[in-house]
Amino acid sequence: MKNWKKYIQRHQKYNKYPVPAEFNYGMVVVIPCFDEPDLLITLKSLMQCAPTEQPVGVLVVVNSSELTEEAIVEKNRTTYNEVLAFAEKHNQQQLSFHALLCEDMPRKHAGVGLARKIGMEWAVRGFLQSNNSDGVIISLDADCTVSENYLQLIEHQFTTYSPNCCVLNFKHRTMDDSPALQSAIDQYEEYIWYFRNALKAIDFPFYYHTIGSAFAVLADAYVRVGGIGRQQAGEDFYFLQKVFFLERTTELMKAFVYPQARFSDRIPFGTGPALEKILATNDGLLRVYSVEAFEALKEFFFLRIKFYRQSEQVVSNLIEGLHASVEQFIKENNLLAAITDCNENAATAGTFEKRFFHHFDAFTIIKYLNFAHSSYFELTPIYIAKSKLDVLF
Repeated sequence: MKNWKKYIQRHQKYNKYPVPAEFNYGMVVVIPCFDEPDLLITLKSLMQCAPTEQPVGVLVVVNSSELTEEAIVEKNRTTYNEVLAFAEKHNQQQLSFHALLCEDMPRKHAGVGLARKIGMEWAVRGFLQSNNSDGVIISLDADCTVSENYLQLIEHQFTTYSPNCCVLNFKHRTMDDSPALQSAIDQYEEYIWYFRNALKAIDFPFYYHTIGSAFAVLADAYVRVGGIGRQQAGEDFYFLQKVFFLERTTELMKAFVYPQARFSDRIPFGTGPALEKILATNDGLLRVYSVEAFEALKEFFFLRIKFYRQSEQVVSNLIEGLHASVEQFIKENNLLAAITDCNENAATAGTFEKRFFHHFDAFTIIKYLNFAHSSYFELTPIYIAKSKLDVLF
């Protein structure tokens, strides 16, 4: 765990929140919390979980920025005190609750990403303090409930299969009896699985969904990738891409997280903005990347083994036979040089492939899809795209 000590030294700014001396957890659930009126529902849901072999700690990071209005700051303080009271009443040997009150966070970085990072850094220091190199950090949100097998199955997954990361199943729950909202969230969930299945179909190795409230990561893997970012949105996506690249990611489909389907103006993308976008359409339909665009990318990915140990001219000739959207995207983004880099720095086909997907990662795929749908393809209603995917792949 020497690299842990170096990591913590490099991230000392997050060390001001003390870890209790009695920290002995096998897993820590980290929950960012900002202006959340129903947090105790989440904590009670965790209490209903089947017992684990090792103790579990739950850390709520109640946060606000230097720009947060006073009314919300006061609400947060009330929430913080409620968590402390909840912990005093319900803490037990196998499941304990903790809270941090993080106020006046700098306006440039304040948000869910920084709050999640503070909590995860706390967990890393706790595992180092207790000399537990197998500690697991679980990411959850303050509007979620979980299935009864949630903690037990996560523990079993890490002790049995030793993954670096585990992504969990999810199903949004709605609080309002609104057919339009239900239709919107159903379409959004279908899109998440559609995108995941499409990535898998085109032979992309890191096809897993990236939902901030539905993953768990080995603390050692967390340290190895340099920790989670403090982005105000998308911190889960950026972090998980780094972890996926370590390989050994598993999908745990029998353990569920149930986020609340709700509108939100806190982040520019994600569930809330997606719902608003769907409901703002004339027909209430979510339009997504077309199957044909994924097909075009699949042809390129399937060619990768033919690129190995070939000259740039040979690679260029092979690319010329691909769909015009792929060929033009590679040309405009100078990605032929990326393939040359793979060949110049890969002694084996396996190393070449790993470097290939370092260049052609999820960020590049999304960039291509946006490019391709600006000129070559049309966005497709999710129900049509899903049906086509099922047939073609």
